[in-house]
Amino acid sequence: MKEAAVVLEGVTVRYEAGGEPALSDVSFSVAAGERVALLGLNGSGKTTLLMTSVGLIAHEGSIRICGIPVSRHTVAQVREKIGFLFNVPEDQLLFPKVIEDVAFSLLRNGTETSEAMARARQVLDSLGISRLAESPLHHLSHGQKQRVALAGALVTSPPLLLLDEPSAGLDPPGKRVLIQLLSRLDAAVLVATHDLDFASCLCTRFILLDQGRIVFDGPEAEAVRSRWSSHF
Repeated sequence: MKEAAVVLEGVTVRYEAGGEPALSDVSFSVAAGERVALLGLNGSGKTTLLMTSVGLIAHEGSIRICGIPVSRHTVAQVREKIGFLFNVPEDQLLFPKVIEDVAFSLLRNGTETSEAMARARQVLDSLGISRLAESPLHHLSHGQKQRVALAGALVTSPPLLLLDEPSAGLDPPGKRVLIQLLSRLDAAVLVATHDLDFASCLCTRFILLDQGRIVFDGPEAEAVRSRWSSHF
């Protein structure tokens, strides 16, 4: 049996000592290859949970990524297992040209330049944006930057994807391409999103956060929609 991609046990996060928790006693796991939607309104803790899972925010409790405990000593190991997409793509786009940015993770890991560039072009093509490979990043629209950032997250074929609002800024055809691509991957996917329709097409399980706590965890998207309409 494969190691779970993500395991959280009693995770609590406070941005200030003694302050109200942004996450409170959160526990769940994501199996290898499972696609899970993390839902909730602004301020519910979705982004905090993703950033904590990749070691960017200190936490109480336990988090394991592909069996590796998340701590300041293991951050480098943990991040090798994760493809991460920030909700603001500019936060992770570093280089002047698209192809350079997408290939960076491979080059950093010691992949030969020709192989890294070929793999980067392949991933860009799978997202329908191969034509942008030589484009300057500052010429791109928000939706294009989102897809370039996603290409950078996918290029190393990580076993886990943590995606923060990946459908934001995409038109309906762009969303369909993204759903098809993510559905074909072997990686586990934990996707934070407001877009329940997008999540319903991609995911088989839905976790609803409210004020840092899990209030629903199950396979029924309509149960989330009902709770959303009646409680929020």
